Amino acid sequence: MHVLVLGATGYVGGRLVPELLAAGHRVRCAVRTPAKLEARPWRDRVAVVAADVTDPDDMARAVAGVDAVVYLIRAVDGRPDLAERERAGASVVRDAAAAAGVGRIVYLGELGDADTSARVRARQAVGRTLADGPVPVTELRAGVIIGSGSAWFELIRHTTELLPLMVIPRWIRTRTQPVAIRDVLRALVDVLTLDAAAGQVLELGGPEVLTFRDMMLRYARAAGLRRRIILSVPVLTPRLSALFVGAVTPLPTTVAVPLLDALRDDLVVGDDRARTLLPFERHGFDDALALTLGRLRTLDVATTWTDAGGPDPAWDVDPSAPGPDDPSWAGGVRFEDVRLRRTPVPRPYVFDVVRTIGGGRGWFSPRLLWSLRGAVDKLGGGIGAGRGRRHPIDLAVGDAVDLWRVDAIDPPRLLRLRAEMRVPGVAWHEYRILDDGVATILEQRSLFEPRGLWGRLYWLLLLPMHALLYPRMVRRIVREAEAAHRRARSVSAREHDA
Repeated sequence: MHVLVLGATGYVGGRLVPELLAAGHRVRCAVRTPAKLEARPWRDRVAVVAADVTDPDDMARAVAGVDAVVYLIRAVDGRPDLAERERAGASVVRDAAAAAGVGRIVYLGELGDADTSARVRARQAVGRTLADGPVPVTELRAGVIIGSGSAWFELIRHTTELLPLMVIPRWIRTRTQPVAIRDVLRALVDVLTLDAAAGQVLELGGPEVLTFRDMMLRYARAAGLRRRIILSVPVLTPRLSALFVGAVTPLPTTVAVPLLDALRDDLVVGDDRARTLLPFERHGFDDALALTLGRLRTLDVATTWTDAGGPDPAWDVDPSAPGPDDPSWAGGVRFEDVRLRRTPVPRPYVFDVVRTIGGGRGWFSPRLLWSLRGAVDKLGGGIGAGRGRRHPIDLAVGDAVDLWRVDAIDPPRLLRLRAEMRVPGVAWHEYRILDDGVATILEQRSLFEPRGLWGRLYWLLLLPMHALLYPRMVRRIVREAEAAHRRARSVSAREHDA
């Protein structure tokens, strides 16, 4: 089949594409930012089109000539009109698919009680919107998905690893039916060619029903942690629970609140039709954990919950506004902090150090100051700095790096990060590695386009911090590049002598 994937930059979509290719399908990916897919190992085997699901013309081009559409778009940005925007996008896709004669739409929805959870209600409304047309829709509903990098797994992982004794709101007693990500992927692939699944709503779950407490204790055992003592308190408000989750996990409030909101009621399968139509053996929770921990140990994490994100639209700027490559006189006010450092080592050595920035490596400056900045951001409802990065070395456009996201990367010349913390304006942090024919020049540039008076005051307050941190950052980067170059030359000399 010729399959269009909507949401290929997301957690599930980025893993589904290679599964579809392995099954023999031709794949087209429609994404708003095609550059986010450039580093994927399967990029040269798929067609990519730039498209927005809310634009009828974009969708008409995207669906032309395909046999099926897999709809995996899930917006999580905390804006009050999220449900309305999701339904609007689904209606555009539905109508475009009908006009193009598409044979099937497959949608990954949400398992749970729509009467009590806004998250579940919004996701299931998308499924109904897609089904309100002539194209048969198969809606797969999943609750807790266990896989390396999934938001649910990170919630379990970080709450369990923090303390041996925990007092947690009573959502830890909610019954769930966790399902392994590889079982979700197999179901998505299988239903594409299963005529009996057309027009069906199928609920996906693993073979066990567990409480969150059960899953945390099993995680502790699988991860080799000491036995955890977990107590619950009679509090269920998602906002209050999110304060706890925000303090102990990298999940921002915009992600944590919907997850916890879904835990108001049990997330278990109530209809067993999926077992009948998709009779493959599901992975148990312990098996899913073992597979997930194995991926983490080998750094083989293909996608994470952070992948589909981008600047919060509520804090974004007009797309016609100047960007970091525009001249300083274009548009409004722009502040810059530029630091330069020369070194005799070739550019690749400098870039190899630059691309490790963030995550466990840190920011080549006192970690405490960056941690405090992340804590302030999370207290203000932002993402915080705890989400780290997908891989300690590899970077691609769209990757999250603590409080930032990769905006552009061109080895060994450029790495540009765009801020996703809550700031009164738009900020970039950029490294350019230049060559003047005599030496390599590392240019570290921070740019800020303020919004109003508060934006200007914010920049002035940061100036002392810049003066303290930024010179040290460029010195350390160059020093590490020079050390790596010396080691490489030493190894080369020994090999030559041998």
